[in-house]
Amino acid sequence: MKLSFFGITLVSFLALSSCKTTHSAEAPNVNIKEVVTSSEVTLLDVRIPEQYLAGTAKNAINIPLAEIQNNIETLKGKKVVVFCNKGVQADQAMEILRKNGVEAYDGTSWKNVKGIQDEADKK
Repeated sequence: MKLSFFGITLVSFLALSSCKTTHSAEAPNVNIKEVVTSSEVTLLDVRIPEQYLAGTAKNAINIPLAEIQNNIETLKGKKVVVFCNKGVQADQAMEILRKNGVEAYDGTSWKNVKGIQDEADKK
């Protein structure tokens, strides 16, 4: 059976658009550097404890992704910057946090957050 060009295009578009992640709850012009260096922010490393202990951002707390849902109440009412190794777990954690009313921001990786902190310390 032959598929039409339109059909292939439509299926491709739908498949690709379903993979997009949106951060609509985040303010469009948020400066992550300002959020990370704010005294009112909670830095949240969602990696496993062994990875957290091997290195993380200054003043970061560790709640592994698998335990986020059980710790929602401790994070409500706080500004939270979420990060991990590469951002994949952080994205998943942010989705859970935002669905539960937590103000969450994407710090992507612990090295990114630490780099922002180191840059701010030089000033």
